[in-house]
Amino acid sequence: MPVELGEGTARLIDGTAIARAIRDEVARDTRELTDLGVKPGLAVILVGDDPASAVYVRAKGRACLEAGMHSETIRLPAETSHAELVAHVDRLNADPAIHGILVQMPLPKQIDSAAIVRRIRPEKDVDGFHPVNVGKLLIGERDGFAPCTPAGVVELLRRSGVQTAGAECVVVGRSNIVGKPMAAMLFQPGADATVTVCHSRTRDLAAHTRRADILVAAIGRARFITADMVKPGAVVIDVGINRVDDPTAKNGYRLAGDVDFDGVSAVASLITPVPGGVGPMTIAMLLANTVRAARATVRGTVRA
Repeated sequence: MPVELGEGTARLIDGTAIARAIRDEVARDTRELTDLGVKPGLAVILVGDDPASAVYVRAKGRACLEAGMHSETIRLPAETSHAELVAHVDRLNADPAIHGILVQMPLPKQIDSAAIVRRIRPEKDVDGFHPVNVGKLLIGERDGFAPCTPAGVVELLRRSGVQTAGAECVVVGRSNIVGKPMAAMLFQPGADATVTVCHSRTRDLAAHTRRADILVAAIGRARFITADMVKPGAVVIDVGINRVDDPTAKNGYRLAGDVDFDGVSAVASLITPVPGGVGPMTIAMLLANTVRAARATVRGTVRA
């Protein structure tokens, strides 16, 4: 049933639980495809030794194995040349056992990141960043791949019973990874929201955010969205993951979203926590995209 918006203490949208449900569905689909002779395979390339990227890549590998998928991780030194990375991508493009390819960003400065994204075959671009997939998303074609984080947000809304049709949605942030594709997904037929995209040059940002029935914060600034910027009863999706200094924490920091969680929770009807909200959905949607790519080798085309 659609969620009725109402002011009060917000109910949490449990991204961990929803992501687990999606990963269970991926495992079921993987078994079915494997029985047909097609085992979904995901290859991840990590260049350099960025600690956060390494953690994320390990998590992707574990998730693949848990789902029964084939997983390949290629770790390359930071001094890897552009040509060397292209050679790895080309090999994976030609490998029938690999259905999804992901090159972990950021890449070292000697590598042209945009060119690498374009080098991946669109039908294996399970990250959804190739211009072909970006274009398909914008014009509403459903046989491409959407970026995993905004796709995860859409699933959070859908599986939480949030009615997007006719809703005023405000997306704070215009990145190619989240903000732009998020807006495109929300106004497509089927979602049918009215979407406003705000950014660093937006005048009177709070005037826009206070109109939002659904507010998506993806600006990369810790606790930037405060309670006075939120419409009573709104659904608030916090995409941000920021490190905030905390001398009491073991690592000297803790994670905070782009939303002032404590304050906004008293105003919103639904809210995602950080961590445990949008974050787990990104890997879940990556696996789901890979299964779709594998299924296309059976059916001959990618289907939503």
